[in-house]
Amino acid sequence: MDTIQQQKEEEEGFTVVSTDESFFFYDSLVRKVWIREDERPVVKITGSHQESVLFGATSLEGKQLFRQYNWFDENTFLDYLKQIHRKFPKCYLFLDKAKPHYRSKKVLEYFDKYKKDLIPIYQPTASPEFMVLEEIWHIAKNYLLVRQYYSSFTDFKNRLCKYFRTKRFNLDMRNYLLAKIDN
Repeated sequence: MDTIQQQKEEEEGFTVVSTDESFFFYDSLVRKVWIREDERPVVKITGSHQESVLFGATSLEGKQLFRQYNWFDENTFLDYLKQIHRKFPKCYLFLDKAKPHYRSKKVLEYFDKYKKDLIPIYQPTASPEFMVLEEIWHIAKNYLLVRQYYSSFTDFKNRLCKYFRTKRFNLDMRNYLLAKIDN
């Protein structure tokens, strides 16, 4: 079998997946609003510093995988990475250079163990314009946090879970991966 044919067969079944994580804080976000000149806006806030970490992955075909964790470290990322690998058995995985992605011995060993199926591609540092998930986080935070009040942290986490379980973002990843950088 010639080399080109062999390479083509090895690449079959691969998909492109982008992954990222974001912190959602249990409090209202306040944005500029239009009000009458003689009124004063009132916004309920919790004053809480509690947070939930959302991990997200989306494929070129539009498949999504979101999971909620209490914190972000190498162990939670490795757990999520295994879920990505189950959902997308053969993929090119685009991710940023967060320490748990890039410097964790456990994560690097996992990538090495499955190097024929799970190929990490690290995005340039400080380049959110290449990450479709950054747009998803922006959309979600505007919908879930701007001028929203949740009566309890449990209510807040349940709402995050329901939103990401049911929402389809339908963004074309190609627009982000092929973003033009203006100099």
